Amino acid sequence: MGEPKPKHADAPLKDDSPPETSSSVSPTPAVGGKPSSLVQPSQKKKNKPKFFRVFRSVFRSFPIVTPAMCKMSVAPGNLSEKGNTSGGRKVTGTLFGYRKGRVSLSIQENPRCLPTLVVELAMQTNVLQKEMGSGMVRIALECEKRPEKDKIKLLEEPLWSMYCNGKKTGYGVKREASEEDLHVMELLKAVSMGGGVLPGNSDAEGPDGELAYIRAHFERVVGSKDSETLYMLSPEGNNGPELSIFLVRI
Repeated sequence: MGEPKPKHADAPLKDDSPPETSSSVSPTPAVGGKPSSLVQPSQKKKNKPKFFRVFRSVFRSFPIVTPAMCKMSVAPGNLSEKGNTSGGRKVTGTLFGYRKGRVSLSIQENPRCLPTLVVELAMQTNVLQKEMGSGMVRIALECEKRPEKDKIKLLEEPLWSMYCNGKKTGYGVKREASEEDLHVMELLKAVSMGGGVLPGNSDAEGPDGELAYIRAHFERVVGSKDSETLYMLSPEGNNGPELSIFLVRI
């Protein structure tokens, strides 16, 4: 299997104007010219009592109204404990990218499924690694509300303003999973949680180039049709970094 060329290895960050959005992948996912072994996510919807949905919607809407929440002080472990008891749906999240390139976020139903969401974040991988070293990272992705007649699902929004720990970093762009994205997901198919590096593409990163990744279970909590939160779940007894990702239309 040949190594696919990264498309965003050294792309400069642009904070002043939103980048163009486009889809560059064929309808049939393939890796190195061969069909991907990743399967389509299930279409099953879990019905929950109306009272629970309303209560959760109201309760969860408060912390993601504004990116200023990223500055709040949270005791270690609080979000993980809350995430484990709130009844949200567990998904697999992967943050990956070349050291000097932008980091991408991939959300999968489980490690064996095709990504349901891929967002190229407005942050270089090495910068995110430094933020993770601080022990707590809050990423907020915001977009403007559309007129009711033009509304689409929250995770189908193509462009996001991104904030990390309260500071605007630029624009996040939703895109179709590229061949390289699928290659990474194939390599990590047997990994449910963990972090490390994968061999990079020497043409783009040099002979020592490596692609770093962090993979974990996230609790996906839907507050409303305009707000969702992803809480990274750490193994019990693990005092590792906390990561939360907020997606909201304002």
